[in-house]
Amino acid sequence: MEKQLTVNAIKGQLALIRQDDDPIFTLYKNDSRIGVQKLLKQTHEKIQKHQILVDQFQQRLKLEQKAWQNGMNLVAGIDEVGRGCLAGPVVTAAVILPHDFSVIEVNDSKQLSHQTRERLYPQIIEAATAISIGVSSPKIIDQINILQATRQAMKKAVLSLSVTPDELLVDAVDVPVNIPKQRMFKGDAKSASIAAASIVAKVYRDHLMGIYDQLYPGYDFSENMGYGTAKHLEGLEKLGITPIHRLTFSPVNHFIKK
Repeated sequence: MEKQLTVNAIKGQLALIRQDDDPIFTLYKNDSRIGVQKLLKQTHEKIQKHQILVDQFQQRLKLEQKAWQNGMNLVAGIDEVGRGCLAGPVVTAAVILPHDFSVIEVNDSKQLSHQTRERLYPQIIEAATAISIGVSSPKIIDQINILQATRQAMKKAVLSLSVTPDELLVDAVDVPVNIPKQRMFKGDAKSASIAAASIVAKVYRDHLMGIYDQLYPGYDFSENMGYGTAKHLEGLEKLGITPIHRLTFSPVNHFIKK
């Protein structure tokens, strides 16, 4: 009589399964052990969740795939972060993904946890065909307003790419470059390239605000990233403005010494 595998041994086998129709499921479906049946159920659920992620990711690649089919092989997604902050620059990223990009968790950065963004950031950088950052300082924001500063930062990001894109996919803002572009709202949820750019811009800026927190303690920049939280406003009240505050933004302008 053939010796029955232990539950742990079966768990090791199931860990390698990637499809719901794998014959191993049939092999153990009549196993009377509760532990085995529990493992089978958990594995089915894991595979189904993974497939949902794959399907959603494929949906976010449709804009890129359509462009690739039309001969536009280099498609750059553009996004920004920090437009509504009281302090710090607005940061934009431009990302060109390869046609075989397969980091399925890449999604709108706002939908991801801090830990997930940090984990995906180096994966995107490693996999991208080209990637670049564009920044507009608080001084520039005060001089030309936040919308124009964002457009300028996006232009910098696009022109800094190591290759010239055939098409741009942009989240709402019109980038002032002479390259065919598609503008859309909530683009970071519709395009994998824009989603990748949103993650890169977010993590890059978060790291930058962490450095500013060390330079200008008392405003909680590493936690609020320059947004107007209670601790940030308390810091403004006690310590006044810093060189990275946006002087034309309210309530920062209320703290300017006359």
